[in-house]
Amino acid sequence: MSARVLDGKALAAQCEQQLSERVARLKEQSGGKIPILATILVGDDPASATYVKMKGNACRRVGMESMAVELPSSTTTEQLLAKIDELNSNPDVHGILLQHPVPEQIDERACFDAIALTKDVDGVTCLGYGRMAMGEEAYGCATPKGIMRLLDHYKVDIEGKHAVVVGRSAILGKPMAAMLLEANATVTICHSRTRNLEQHIRQADIVVGAVGKPEFIKGEWIKDGAVVVDAGYHPGGVGDIELSAITERAAAYTPVPGGVGPMTINTLIMQSVESGERAIAGQG
Repeated sequence: MSARVLDGKALAAQCEQQLSERVARLKEQSGGKIPILATILVGDDPASATYVKMKGNACRRVGMESMAVELPSSTTTEQLLAKIDELNSNPDVHGILLQHPVPEQIDERACFDAIALTKDVDGVTCLGYGRMAMGEEAYGCATPKGIMRLLDHYKVDIEGKHAVVVGRSAILGKPMAAMLLEANATVTICHSRTRNLEQHIRQADIVVGAVGKPEFIKGEWIKDGAVVVDAGYHPGGVGDIELSAITERAAAYTPVPGGVGPMTINTLIMQSVESGERAIAGQG
């Protein structure tokens, strides 16, 4: 039996329609005000520029505004912090996205954490992560939150299941594990240096590939009937998991591309709309 495809592209398109209606309603009720997402791009990395452009396009599709802030690759930590502070103080800006990665001379963590919690719509601050991990209200880190929305939409049963997350990054692996734990999964966190990684994965009901290495997780390691989430993307259109080997054996899987990626951007936009609704309603 073929595995069910967890189609993030289709779900994101469906959610965009709903977000468009929310933005239109907010605009009508507030006398023309709409949510604004500020995107900060430091340097001239082509991939980062592409990602920022995609996020700007997504804003426009739902009727939001995108404020593009472009800074030179010579920007210092102090200059970037000053720009973030300026955006924090701007009541017309409802969300702030600092595109990762930044040039090496910049203290990226300090700059992430300078973003006001109310505008941390990408879910990258330590405070936001801590609140999320404690079960308190905060905007979730966009990729893992997008994955959770995708699993929820397709009614994937998480409670009591053994989830193995391969990857421990601050903006993907760690928050992914915390969100699955909050959903009552039993969670194992692995990474590229985990001993006997194959044995851990063989026990998983849910496998999340977030290690950042092309097809690092082999299809033969994954048991029949598992749910497979591939959060990676590499040249050639492959992810972190050898998906070609599991499409006939898994219960469900996210394709690459078209699975996790669209849900990451959609979650960023959704949380920007939520922030705009809160701020603009509060002004009225």
